[in-house]
Amino acid sequence: MDDPTPEVADQEAPSSGIAKAQPEVGPPLVEMVNVWKRFGQGAGETVALAGVDLAIQPGEFVTLIGPSGCGKSTLFNMIAGLTDTDSDGSVVFKNKPQRDGELLGKVSFMPQKDLLFAWRTVLDNATLALEIEGVPRAKARARAEAMFPEFGLAGFEKHYPHQLSGGMRQRVALMRTFLFERELMLLDEPFGALDALTRAMMQRWLLEIWEKHRRTVLFITHDIDEAIFLGDKVVVMTARPGRIKTVETIDLPRPRGAEVITSPEFIEIKRRLLGIVEEESLKSFASAGAS
Repeated sequence: MDDPTPEVADQEAPSSGIAKAQPEVGPPLVEMVNVWKRFGQGAGETVALAGVDLAIQPGEFVTLIGPSGCGKSTLFNMIAGLTDTDSDGSVVFKNKPQRDGELLGKVSFMPQKDLLFAWRTVLDNATLALEIEGVPRAKARARAEAMFPEFGLAGFEKHYPHQLSGGMRQRVALMRTFLFERELMLLDEPFGALDALTRAMMQRWLLEIWEKHRRTVLFITHDIDEAIFLGDKVVVMTARPGRIKTVETIDLPRPRGAEVITSPEFIEIKRRLLGIVEEESLKSFASAGAS
């Protein structure tokens, strides 16, 4: 088993290649402190996450990238309250350590698939989380109907999921996530299955919605362009066991339009992050080949 208390170097110590997130002003909304996650035991043990330290400030849009299998989804599930951390560390939410599923219900999250119910209308899919919380159906519907124009779904309230395009289905799923009204939203590759044009449109639309509501967002993606375009910060994870490799602050002006992706600043950030991710991806391939 890996040593549960490894030394994680600061950015000033390049020999390790691992960098902790830099301190922020004010208390974070959510913080991961020396988080570990192991699956299995003995010779069959897999270390998914090792000593993860990450702080997310209120109102930030943080994007998370890294090679396949680096533990992004495991980290996501921990912050969602679906998976507990190992005893080495903790997830801290609003200055309180969370254990044993305590985060469940305190954050809103959207997995990779939209998970819309085929037998429910778009309106009834959007209100599902509110109904589970005990909001009366009429009140839940009124709150959802008020958001349909903002989410580009006006006129589709009585449609069923099979009658919608992929982008519209994702809008319904995102509206359901927004209606849950939690300070922290976790989005796990919500645009990964969309075609390039629809994906670009959805990215710009999501930023418009976020800038209006200013929820705190952690957004997982495999797309470096998407990570840079959306994020205030891009967090890069190492190959498994996942650690925080670097945290890049994105000093690009907001609001961001399509033109930003051709700017010299964007291209330079992408060049830098692509090199880091490719380095970790090669380590992941080498590890898989040796096993």
